[in-house]
Formats: sequence, C-alpha cells, structure tokens
Amino acid sequence: MASTVEELQKDLEEVKVLLEKATRKRVRDALTAEKSRIETEIKNKMQQKSQRKAELLENEKPAAVVAPITTGYTVKISNYGWDQSDKFVKIYITLTGVHQVPAENVQVHFTERSFDLLVKNLNGKSYSMIVNNLLKPISVEGSSKKIKTDTVLILCRKKAENTRWDYLTQVEKECKEKEKPSYDTETDPSEGLMNVLKKIYEDGDDDMKRTINKAWVESREKQAKGDTEF
Repeated sequence: MASTVEELQKDLEEVKVLLEKATRKRVRDALTAEKSRIETEIKNKMQQKSQRKAELLENEKPAAVVAPITTGYTVKISNYGWDQSDKFVKIYITLTGVHQVPAENVQVHFTERSFDLLVKNLNGKSYSMIVNNLLKPISVEGSSKKIKTDTVLILCRKKAENTRWDYLTQVEKECKEKEKPSYDTETDPSEGLMNVLKKIYEDGDDDMKRTINKAWVESREKQAKGDTEF
C-alpha cells in the first residue's frame, strides 16, 4: 500500500510540473484529467488503509464483561439535504426518533475534507453516513452537530467564509464536468500516466510534440535536482 501511494504521489508531482509547462489546451485538459484521477486514487487508497487500521484496532479490543445492547445491522444513510450560509455548509439527515436516543449515541467525526456520522442503537439499528472529499476545506474545530426532532443537523464550518459551494463534494463536481479523455484505469498508475502522454504525443502536431518534450525534459531535470538535495 505504502509503495503504491508513494508512486502515485510521485506521478502526481510530475503531472503538476508538466501542467505548469504545458500551453496547448488539449495537453492541459488531458493532464488536468489525469491529475484529478491520481488525486482521487490516492484518497481512496488512504481511506482503505484507514479503514483496515480501524478494523484491526476494533478486533484487538478486549471483550466486554457485560454483553452489549444488540443494535442490529448498520444502515448506510444515502438520503439527505444540504444548504449553506456565509459561514456554514449544513447537512440535514432525517432519522425518526433520533432526538430520543442518548446524546452519546450520535457521533460525528470531522476532518478537513470529510465527516463521518454514526448513530447507534436507534430502534434496534445503527445508522452510518460517510462523506469524503468535500468540495472545499472545513474547520474541524468550528464544525459541530445539532439534534432536532427526527433530524440530525451537521454544521461544517467553512474554512474560507463567504465562499459559495456549488457542490457538496468534489466527486459531484467532477460528474458534472465534460467527458474526460479515455484511459485504462486497470493499469499501473505510472502506466496510466504514460499512456495518456503517449496518446497526446502521437495525435499531436509538431508544436504539441515540442511542448511535451520540453515539459518532460524540464520536469525530469527538476526531479533530478530535487533528489540531489536530500
């Protein structure tokens, strides 16, 4: 896992360098799409790593002396509404009877780009909602939750106030964007990047090829220079 993420990080840095050097729109569009794909894959792999770590820690916990209350299965929450103010992005989740459970049964964990809601033992079930890759950063300390009648209100404090969110997550935004250049997502991350650049190079005119060659050489020189500084 670590080596794969490390390689993805290197690919991402190289794409960023190439993107800075590229001037042709077609080249920039393809590199931007590749940058987005690599960033998403890094986040997914880090999330998988965190989930596995959490599962291992959970399995290592000693068995409780008193049998826990049976909470049945966990229901994933997919229906919600949201709006925003100058300071907050507000997510509304309707759960009948949630205001009647103990306050400690409603837990929300925030990071700068995500939140994780867990409601335990509500009518014999648990309810979970995980939203990753929020559109923009939030303040962990300034975010909170409120319990209202049959409703959980999650308040994500905007890190940059007075900014508008057109979407709740980056994924939603990307789904609305125009179709990206095709590439094989099943290949190794480095191969995917190479295939994208190769296709652009083969289909491009002489100016485009010179642009790619120049950007590629400069990125390699920059990478080599960085390696010698350690």
